[in-house]
Amino acid sequence: MSRLAVLGAGSWGIAISVLLSGKGHKINLWEFDSGDCQKLQALREHPAKLPGIKIPGSVNITNDLGLSLENVAGIIIAAPSHTVRIVARRLTPYLGDSILFILNLAKGIENKTLCRMSEVLLQELPATFSNKIAVLSGPSHAEEVSREIPTTVVVAALDSRTPAEIQEIFTTQTFRVYTCQDLIGVELGGSLKNVIAIAAGIIQGLGLGDNTIGALMTRGLAEMVRLGRKMGADPLTFSGLSGIGDLITTCISRHSRNRYVGEQLGKGRRLPDILGSMSMIAEGVKTTQSAYELSLIHNVEMPITTEVYNILFKDKDARQATNDLMSRTPKPEIWE
Repeated sequence: MSRLAVLGAGSWGIAISVLLSGKGHKINLWEFDSGDCQKLQALREHPAKLPGIKIPGSVNITNDLGLSLENVAGIIIAAPSHTVRIVARRLTPYLGDSILFILNLAKGIENKTLCRMSEVLLQELPATFSNKIAVLSGPSHAEEVSREIPTTVVVAALDSRTPAEIQEIFTTQTFRVYTCQDLIGVELGGSLKNVIAIAAGIIQGLGLGDNTIGALMTRGLAEMVRLGRKMGADPLTFSGLSGIGDLITTCISRHSRNRYVGEQLGKGRRLPDILGSMSMIAEGVKTTQSAYELSLIHNVEMPITTEVYNILFKDKDARQATNDLMSRTPKPEIWE
């Protein structure tokens, strides 16, 4: 069994720690906030983010980053996407030759730089680790993974050996891991589906119907494929777990933070009020801005993404945005 570091003690970090420790791996769980770390050490649970899930005593919870990275074979970054660059910079001095992989769990596209998370890590980590960087994506809510509800995900990396190593370490009876070498497609699928999930929530908040949700997910997937193709992804990847699999789950699940944000917007609440009331982060809000900018740079028509952007950042009325989408010029279903 391996010694692994999980960086970030939110719901995903805790769920992955519980999963891996249950398989016999030795886990160091790093929490950057010293106060939160002390609470986790005392309670062995995070009541706000993952209530009812006890962190096994075999998981070492620490606020010391250097200690968490001592003699580990793998590093799992479970921090929000907008903090991945900061985490990467902090862990760099502790990297050693024993590390087999650095796995990112965050699903997002960095604002301003428009970098995918693997690109952030490639920029911040020593070049010798480029083939060890991987991403995990797919329909995998922490609330269900932590309760051993059957889940399937996909791992992608530039080097074919790295996903296979992670697959062996992570796979259990309830957590099935597939491998893929389309790093771009896997990352874009996991990130862009959050934008569509916000739109799905808006539809729910407006009180619209199943026809509307079905249309939204289908046309949202078309947008994801169009942008993915322009950015070098394999369109087939979007028919897999990190694409349509995660898209469906995030658009319909009660666990989806992004869907919740959209639903509250559809009911008329203001974005700052919604985000201020949440204990966890909805990655799709920041990713919407990045996805909108990428659509302009790559000259890709993404009408749903554009309207979500307008609702989030231009205060556009959600019902008007829906009407504008339905009133667009008719065209063939399949187009580029």
